[in-house]
Amino acid sequence: MSEQTENIVGLVEAIVLPLIEFPDDFEIEAQEAEDGSIMVEMRVNEEDAGKVIGRQGRIIKSIRTLARAAAARSGMHVDVELLD
Repeated sequence: MSEQTENIVGLVEAIVLPLIEFPDDFEIEAQEAEDGSIMVEMRVNEEDAGKVIGRQGRIIKSIRTLARAAAARSGMHVDVELLD
């Protein structure tokens, strides 16, 4: 995993962990595609999913925006997904 990918994962983790009640159930993975894009996938406890998504998806959208802005400095594309 490249340093840029680790930085993006660290950023997403730093944002999500204070929001959730069950940090032991939090899992995060990142995969780099051949075209240089990064897919960040995270799993949280069922009870925490609503907190990460937020009202009308505002929090997850904000997390995606921050991750994309951080990656844009390096010319990379990032997708952040919350898996169930």
